[in-house]
Amino acid sequence: MPAYDPSNIFARILRGEIPNDTVLETPHTLAFRDIRPQAPVHVLVIPKGAYVSYDDFAANAPDAEIVDFHRAVARVTRDLGVDLDQGQGFRAITNAGEHGVQEVPHFHLHILGGRSMGRMVQPG
Repeated sequence: MPAYDPSNIFARILRGEIPNDTVLETPHTLAFRDIRPQAPVHVLVIPKGAYVSYDDFAANAPDAEIVDFHRAVARVTRDLGVDLDQGQGFRAITNAGEHGVQEVPHFHLHILGGRSMGRMVQPG
């Protein structure tokens, strides 16, 4: 696992050095709108702890952080009307490492919705 880089953009957002369009903040989680949205709803959900990727978070975060993160995801999808009770669904994506094309080395989950997202991966 690569070492966590505290100078990454999400760490800077968490420290208040870079502004964001906050959707939800909890004790362990921050959700904010993506600055380059790929869908009508495009929100990033990040833990406040220093985790490089989803596997790092899942293996090393305390239970309270893991629960808070997943409950925050549920609340964001509900609040933005893309959950299955109000909307027609969403896509949740996280990238890890070079092969996963991870751009920021801080675990983050993209929630995309508001339109059909098409196939996730094209054959070939």
